[in-house]
Amino acid sequence: QVQLVESGGGLAQPGGSLRLSCVASGFTFSGSEMTWARRRPGKGLEYVSGIYSDGSDTYYGGSVKGRFTISRDNAKNILYLQMNSLRPEDTAVYYCAKGGNYGIDYWGKGTLVTVSS
Repeated sequence: QVQLVESGGGLAQPGGSLRLSCVASGFTFSGSEMTWARRRPGKGLEYVSGIYSDGSDTYYGGSVKGRFTISRDNAKNILYLQMNSLRPEDTAVYYCAKGGNYGIDYWGKGTLVTVSS
């Protein structure tokens, strides 16, 4: 069955960096668009970033554009999110998801990112 397992979350200082990973299995990863989303404390789900199946196109939400970079390794079935210049408002549970512009059909369980001094 489809599995998406996120890792790499933790505590970071404002201005710091973290890299999230999502290991995918149970489907043809190289044929799937992938998405990162987040849920900040007390807020709804927010789109963070998306990437086309071959990595040729990437998309970003306005609040992370220029600071976060999405990438993928189709040989290893891993999705990444490099997060730089972190801000306290980036504190959230980050989710990896299978799908993109045409809908999301599977979600990971999430990894918590806390940005605080």
